Amino acid sequence: MALSHKAKRRWSLVILLIGLPLYIATALWVVSLFDRPPVLVEFAVYIVLGFVWALPFRAVFRGVGRADPDAPRD
Repeated sequence: MALSHKAKRRWSLVILLIGLPLYIATALWVVSLFDRPPVLVEFAVYIVLGFVWALPFRAVFRGVGRADPDAPRD
């Protein structure tokens, strides 16, 4: 089922305003369970977690910043 442009915009806001802070807090909590690794390793872990977070929502975020393709043209 394809989402409409309006639905994609709304879901992307929900994901960014609620899901992203929850994911950040969870990632920080999981990393804090272990001894602190060297700074570069810790940085790499956060970069990988950032990409892993974005992959499932790629379809929702695609094209959200563009004008609605289904809107009537003037």
